Amino acid sequence: MEGLVVGLIGAGLLAAWLLPKWRLRRALARPLSPAQLAILERNVLQYAGMDGTARQRLQRLVQQFLHEKNFVGCAGIEITEEMQVTIAAQACLLVLGRAGDRVPANLYPSLHAVLVYPGAFLVPRREIDAAGVVTEQRQDLLGESWGDGRVILSWDHVRRGGPDAWHDDGQASHNVVLHEFAHQLDSESGSTNGAPYLGSTERYRSWSEVLSRNYANLRRDAMWGQHGVLDHYGASSPAEFFAVATESFFEQPHAMAWRHPDLYEEFLKYFRLDPRAWLPEPAMAAEPDDGQVHYGQWR
Repeated sequence: MEGLVVGLIGAGLLAAWLLPKWRLRRALARPLSPAQLAILERNVLQYAGMDGTARQRLQRLVQQFLHEKNFVGCAGIEITEEMQVTIAAQACLLVLGRAGDRVPANLYPSLHAVLVYPGAFLVPRREIDAAGVVTEQRQDLLGESWGDGRVILSWDHVRRGGPDAWHDDGQASHNVVLHEFAHQLDSESGSTNGAPYLGSTERYRSWSEVLSRNYANLRRDAMWGQHGVLDHYGASSPAEFFAVATESFFEQPHAMAWRHPDLYEEFLKYFRLDPRAWLPEPAMAAEPDDGQVHYGQWR
């Protein structure tokens, strides 16, 4: 009898381990529909420049993301296929090179839900000044990445970060999906401090040296009002610097490689791909216009 019980428990554990894998294989066996592929063409800037192999890899990752993650509409918005595919595809750009030909065990393993608002949303903030006085505030945000397994996005600003808003002329890039999912990658090292999981002490040494130098330069530029390919919001913390630099790496690769070659090289090693292959090289880099954007802090 005892052996039967042990056998049943073992069979149950095996089924619990195999069932998610079987469900994922079944999800990946269904190709994206023509309508979903049209969304990739329409809303993912880099997709048109990808070769067939990269396109197939991205499609597979999108299928996996849609299978694993929940989308929740907030403030009355109804989740559509365009929202799901657009957000999933832009998020999967960040893991495309690192995944390679394999199927990851779980994309963004700490993430379980993407909350979508129609526009900028209000969140409570508690500020404590030097005298210990606590002030309750509410702040408008475009997106946030939370440590409890949620990413929150403004759909209006997701759409603004699409191909129609693209430029690679030296102005800072703004893509709320790339920004917030960079925070998710950052947190995989155990803390959100601008240093994602890199795998070796030597890699962390090089990463720290290069990013610290570029972060200090951005803080100086922000202080003097000098604008470039990295948005000044990245000067607020190392975590925000990594997220801002990730936006520029994927959306303005030529300008970033020109203005920050050492930083670009570190991102090439980390993301294991070169977005310059997907986007046209600009004739020249222009001086940026003045512009600001506000993302949520990691919580």
